[in-house]
Amino acid sequence: QVQLVESGGGLVQPGGSLRLSCSAPGPPFSWYAMACFRQPPGREREFVARIKWSGGSTVYTESVKGRVTISRDYAKNKVYLQMNSLTPEDTAVYYCAVMSYRSDYDLVSSYDYWGQGTQVTVSS
Repeated sequence: QVQLVESGGGLVQPGGSLRLSCSAPGPPFSWYAMACFRQPPGREREFVARIKWSGGSTVYTESVKGRVTISRDYAKNKVYLQMNSLTPEDTAVYYCAVMSYRSDYDLVSSYDYWGQGTQVTVSS
């Protein structure tokens, strides 16, 4: 069982920035990719960004392109989500997830392990 630990959420004003971190113990031998999803209040969980563990290629949902960067620290088994120019529409619980084998990157069902989530609130 892979336990993912997220951190970095909080309250930020519109236009501000946050960096979320996600870590997992042990070497990710069987990981294909890691991703970040979010679940806004009253809505379903939605894809935000994905990074392949080997090679580091990334993909983003349209609404965050240019504002959000996902990156990984291969040596530390950590993934980061840098979020800039935040708006109230970014308010959500953010989750990191691990995909063990290649699958559709934007589907919740493609991911095998999930973190506990961290709250991000964008408000003045």
